Amino acid sequence: MTRENTIFLKQKAYELGFEFVGVSKAEELTEEAKQLEKWLNNRYHGEMAYMENHFEKRIDPRKLVEGAKSVVSLMFNYHNPQKQADNDAPRISQYAYGEDYHHVIKDKLKTLLDALREKAGEISGRCFVDSAPVMEREWAKRSGNGWIGKHTLLIHPKRGSYFFLAELILDIELEADGPMKDYCGTCKRCIDACPTDAIAPSGYLLDASKCISYLTIELKDAIPAEFSGKMDNWMFGCDVCQEVCPWNRFSRKHLEPAFEPEPRLLSMSQKDWKELNRELFGLLFAKSAVKRTKFEGLMRNIVFLEQ
Repeated sequence: MTRENTIFLKQKAYELGFEFVGVSKAEELTEEAKQLEKWLNNRYHGEMAYMENHFEKRIDPRKLVEGAKSVVSLMFNYHNPQKQADNDAPRISQYAYGEDYHHVIKDKLKTLLDALREKAGEISGRCFVDSAPVMEREWAKRSGNGWIGKHTLLIHPKRGSYFFLAELILDIELEADGPMKDYCGTCKRCIDACPTDAIAPSGYLLDASKCISYLTIELKDAIPAEFSGKMDNWMFGCDVCQEVCPWNRFSRKHLEPAFEPEPRLLSMSQKDWKELNRELFGLLFAKSAVKRTKFEGLMRNIVFLEQ
């Protein structure tokens, strides 16, 4: 039944729109735990205090789901090659063009888990979409969904890196996959292109406290003056390291209607963004992840770009 359930799960996931699915044995991430601890001790997580919480759960899925035997790693494409009409307008990361991915993908995961329960019987399991202490990139790497690139994002050799990652942690045994080779080679494009030098010179290490995505989303205080003139006109998130990655020449536009941008979003000019009011903010981002930064946060970012 292990193989049969694995085949069923993957097929159903593909039907729901997930592009890649891999399985790993649920066990402690021993080496990754050491790396995480070192990263936290260096304060590379900035003010993201939640990264320090639930350390034991973060490194061992069996502490999230009792009796866990399998971690299913799934990838959902969000790539949208459409650009904002005004080249001078403050920029927004592709992943935030449409509806909040947390909700869209969580619903698909619940459907997938329900289908597996109907097929295989009583299963204890949980769905995760970037909202709990799960080391999603490490599980995606272990399950063969790609390798972690020098910019620390997951890259698949056939589709690039514009993917949301999600997981199912289950108490049934599934057929495990294995990791793939790292194909970054000697390339340093992401390192050289990062506007704030957030990626270590040798790659594979990100000082998140310098990352534009952190500065425009996670940071609640004023953006430090040292980043003035280095924000590359990003008001929410940043796609620079992905835009320059050679592997993203294989990216394809997503097929998820919920990820299409609100009609006015890409047509707004630089002037329109400067004059943004609460009402329009609410209309543009009613279902978007941009709501996280709130109106005040987005305006803080837009104003900072002028400094």
